Amino acid sequence: MIFFDTFVANSKSMIQEYQLRILPEIAANEQRLKEYLSKEKGLNLRDITATRILKRSIDARQRTIFVNLKVRVYIREMPKDDEYEHTIYNKVEGKPQVIVVGAGPGGLFAALRLIELGLRPVVIERGKDVRERKKDLAQISREHTVDPESNYSFGEGGAGAYSDGKLYTRSKKRGNVDKILNVFCQHGASTAILVDAHPHIGTDKLPRVIENMRNTIIECGGEVHFQTRMEALIIENAEVKGIETNTGKTFLGPVILATGHSARDVYRWLAANNVAIEAKGIAVGVRLEHPAMLIDQIQYHSKEGRGKYLPAAEYSFVTQVEGRGVYSFCMCPGGFIVPAASGPEQVVVNGMSPSNRGSRWSNSGMVVEVQPEDLINEEVKVDNGESVARRNEQLLALNPNLNSAQLSEINSQLLSVLHFQEEQERQCWLQGGRRQTAPAQRMQDFTRKKLSYDLPESSYSPGLISSPLHFWMPEFISKRLSLGFQQFGRYSHGFLTNEAVMIGIETRTSSPVRIVRDKETLQHTTVRGLFPCGEGAGYAGGIVSAGVDGERCAEAVANYFNR
Repeated sequence: MIFFDTFVANSKSMIQEYQLRILPEIAANEQRLKEYLSKEKGLNLRDITATRILKRSIDARQRTIFVNLKVRVYIREMPKDDEYEHTIYNKVEGKPQVIVVGAGPGGLFAALRLIELGLRPVVIERGKDVRERKKDLAQISREHTVDPESNYSFGEGGAGAYSDGKLYTRSKKRGNVDKILNVFCQHGASTAILVDAHPHIGTDKLPRVIENMRNTIIECGGEVHFQTRMEALIIENAEVKGIETNTGKTFLGPVILATGHSARDVYRWLAANNVAIEAKGIAVGVRLEHPAMLIDQIQYHSKEGRGKYLPAAEYSFVTQVEGRGVYSFCMCPGGFIVPAASGPEQVVVNGMSPSNRGSRWSNSGMVVEVQPEDLINEEVKVDNGESVARRNEQLLALNPNLNSAQLSEINSQLLSVLHFQEEQERQCWLQGGRRQTAPAQRMQDFTRKKLSYDLPESSYSPGLISSPLHFWMPEFISKRLSLGFQQFGRYSHGFLTNEAVMIGIETRTSSPVRIVRDKETLQHTTVRGLFPCGEGAGYAGGIVSAGVDGERCAEAVANYFNR
């Protein structure tokens, strides 16, 4: 079925664009696609010298699966342009210096945009470079030890580098998403990310892309410092002058703060030093893992599953239960579940997929919306004498002048959601046997409040231990999650099954605080020269939106210099 076509032609050659709705086996093979175009459009097959797919999506709503393609067809000529748009990065030695704290997508895209704008970025990253970081990740599964400075959250590339590399975002209004994707392509990502409705680089491919982005920053005269943790902002007369680090080095300049959603020490420092933050909502739940074949069968309406020409199937579920959203999050078809703790006495899980999405499992975060008021209304107990004393000690180490009223306000209001996160991760660690072994329960058993006496094979390499998640998870989460699962089972026959396993706990869905900033200048509301950025500051969700926010913050810094 052809919806429209356009063409540009001269006497010898022609370029045409078609919108097609075709079978997967045709879409997967260029020669078959050419034959289809020849037959349907009356083109001479020998005259079709090249094709370029511009957009691709899968329509699996009916029993017969179709692929929607936007295709550019070259008649008697070859493509002369690259598949992506190039960005020019000039030298910035001797230019005004900007400190970028964090080498995740927010920080990296901020640094690259600063170079475009003629400013010199100095990137400070607490973790290791993307290759060295991989060794520490392996230790989590092998030795059950977590390096607090090098893990799935900290290190070059941020939390997204080794947790899937998905690039789609719902926030189309905030900036130029296409620019972000083109910059990725310029640094080695497949141009397929410009085409697919749900673009995905993959955890096996993304590290090289991140390395290339770092090399661009250095080649242009910027700096990148690894294993260098910001310990304090230098603030004079309500203006940031730079940062102090754990290495003893001081770096001077305005600061883009792009530390990611797990930098809890940063949140504590800001709260202790009266740099305004506020508690914000997060989502908490589990990783839900099905056999990939089962998800393929359900989504593609076929006992054969995806077959030869379709990718591993995705799903997306969302509903409301008792006034809160219950939804799937970060779906990883053909992927793995990974241990994402960033410190001691934590078990946290996340998902990832390699570029081929070829594992035997498919997983997704299944989470319940949690708002700060829920922690009061539900009387969730996250405090005991020991924990209160420990939290006060942490804050007083950052600012010895805090009084008891200030400590109480920080702990009970500003950091309340963070404390809830920490307590759930600690409970998960206890339930998992004080190792990175994760507590787990079969899906249907959970909805029936039954202990699972055995567990299915799983992709989670540190191992699983059977645990009654319905019993120890907070009831306002477990109840909503159970009811949500039952609804999703009615929407999608076969989804609610004991072949699926729930693995606890998914808490790092977003930052538990928002570092408040002005909507126009993107500067902190009370501290000039400080630009809270990306997911860690509460202004993004995922790789692309963090990258977009990084570019916006870089532009805001340029305006700050020009004021």
